[in-house]
Amino acid sequence: KVRAVAVEPSACPTLTRGVFAYDFGDLAKLTPIMKMYTLGHEFMPAGIHAGGLRYHGMSPILSKLYHDGYLEAIAVPQTEVFEAATLFAKNESILPAPESAHAILGAIKEAEKCKVSGQAKTILFGLTGTGFFDMTAYESFRTGKLIDYVPTDADLQVSMDRLPKIPGIQD
Repeated sequence: KVRAVAVEPSACPTLTRGVFAYDFGDLAKLTPIMKMYTLGHEFMPAGIHAGGLRYHGMSPILSKLYHDGYLEAIAVPQTEVFEAATLFAKNESILPAPESAHAILGAIKEAEKCKVSGQAKTILFGLTGTGFFDMTAYESFRTGKLIDYVPTDADLQVSMDRLPKIPGIQD
């Protein structure tokens, strides 16, 4: 049995705290609306360094898989992500991109659960990019300047209240 777990930044928790609704793919409302997990097209994430993971919505396909229970999701703080990335770099001599570092942290968390339970599992994660362009973020982490941010429910509600209203389609 395969278990898929998406790992997203806690500062932009699209799957774990978003809503499954029709929304625009961009702030300017130029894209078609699509059903996805979203924080609202007007959501402005904090200035975290999560690479391409600061988008307000999730892919409609992944959203449907999550909504139907085929995919799980967890949200993690960026300092833990960079800690996992640094550990990975020290052991594998590959500096991962922040997006991949989220997956690495998820894999580490799963391995820790296996260590506690004694259960043997095969854990697969995607290493999709290098952290070469993210060196300033790694330096901020190393010097303690990288901070965690988690939006409040009120922060999220502001943009979710502005989702498009579609008569006859919304459930």
